[in-house]
Amino acid sequence: MVVAFLGSTILAVVLLRFVPVWFTPLMFIRCAEQLEKGETLRMEHHWVSMDKISPHAPVAVMASEDQRFLLHHGFDYEAIEKAAISNMKGKRKRGGSTISQQTAKNVFLWQGRSWLRKGLEAYFTVLIEMMWSKQRIMEVYLNSIEMGPGIYGIEAVARAHFGKHADELFRNECALIAATLPNPLKFSSASPSPYMKKRQRQIEQQMKFIPSFPREGEDIDPNTTAGGVYRNKR
Repeated sequence: MVVAFLGSTILAVVLLRFVPVWFTPLMFIRCAEQLEKGETLRMEHHWVSMDKISPHAPVAVMASEDQRFLLHHGFDYEAIEKAAISNMKGKRKRGGSTISQQTAKNVFLWQGRSWLRKGLEAYFTVLIEMMWSKQRIMEVYLNSIEMGPGIYGIEAVARAHFGKHADELFRNECALIAATLPNPLKFSSASPSPYMKKRQRQIEQQMKFIPSFPREGEDIDPNTTAGGVYRNKR
């Protein structure tokens, strides 16, 4: 059983290094919830490659969700420590999940807070960090993340909320989309509240300190300041 589990999971990760992720467990879970509530079935998802996504989108989600994404290897221990201290002090609950962890959860697992799921999330995070490039992780993340009720991925939300394609999104629109990610079922980029607009401005400010996302074939120099600069591996 252990050999079968390891073999099948590794094979799945290797396969999805090259094949688009058309569906995720969360998409089917949300469809089941819609049917249970008697709601109209809705699942909008359109896979697009990284070159068809606005260059502002990865910078916006890093500014909002994981500013050290290009520097860590799947786990941001500084963020985890800060989240643990904040939670122990009884402040507003905050998480320390990286974009890599969220991608592993979205693609391979179900929602929940059990120790089993967290353990599997860590396992899949290690696998994708080993077998996928940072560009591939970001590509899958932007295509699979929930961005509204029945809306999954950057292309779907661009069409539904802005009437355009993902590669046409402006900087402020990407920041607004990123502002919804803590709770896309509660916050909407289609009709942002004053709080959302404040978050949008904060993310736009943080985006100024994050270098543009590297293209495939470029790498990051961890010895530089301000998040690093890119050098061409070729």
